[in-house]
Amino acid sequence: MDYLEFYKLKEHPFSNVVDNRFYFNGTQHSEALVRLRYAIDTKKGLAVVIGDIGTGKTTLARRLLEELDENIYEAVLLVVIHSAVSADWLLKKLAIQLGVTDVKEEKVELLSQIYRRLFELGEQGKSPVVIIDEVQMLKSKEIMEEFRGLLNMEMPEGKMVNFIFVGMPELDSVLALDEPLKQRVAIKVRLKSFSEENTKEYIVHRMHIAGSPKNPFTENAMRAIYHYSSGVPRLINTICDNALLDGFLFKTNIIDEAIIRAVTVDLGLSEE
Repeated sequence: MDYLEFYKLKEHPFSNVVDNRFYFNGTQHSEALVRLRYAIDTKKGLAVVIGDIGTGKTTLARRLLEELDENIYEAVLLVVIHSAVSADWLLKKLAIQLGVTDVKEEKVELLSQIYRRLFELGEQGKSPVVIIDEVQMLKSKEIMEEFRGLLNMEMPEGKMVNFIFVGMPELDSVLALDEPLKQRVAIKVRLKSFSEENTKEYIVHRMHIAGSPKNPFTENAMRAIYHYSSGVPRLINTICDNALLDGFLFKTNIIDEAIIRAVTVDLGLSEE
């Protein structure tokens, strides 16, 4: 038996793996999606999402991608996994994701292929959307200049492609590498940590989605979770997951403040 059976859960409620089924549509994320959809539907060209570690940036990006109807949008998600990405590699990756076939090596030809593909999608009534996560890792003026060049591609109704840049606060410095690109940012969303009330709602929501017949976390426990996590979703998940495990080991149906304190000490989030 593990804590799933003990707490009558269908699955782990606090995994830090992005899963849209557990998406919490709090006020902040809901407003962010409205702003991003506005930028996309009015073909603004460039929108930016900035937030500290664990504030739900990737979750928001995946949710946006899921919400974009494939009959209306040609939407792709690129995740930057290291800082050694070159401008040429990025352009080729972008071309492939947008559906360009027989991608050329020569840059001028490659840009022509991308332009033709974007024009073709526009003729089909589709709006190209490119969401790029972890953009703060692209610390290259050359890459920023390439993005600016792509944003110069326009049709009468607006930009031929919409970019959504997602990243940590250092993203501001990366955009500053090319001032004209920075000035093209039409919408900027800054994600913050949850409030105490949002933290409680988030915990209840995830427990419900996981099949819990009753939320085992007491009011004081959830208040303590907010205190020790500072409302950061990733830390909330880690604390709650460990608390459920401890609760199972102690064979208690109630997760109280004492369990939260013990867990946060073990995790190095507080002192005894």
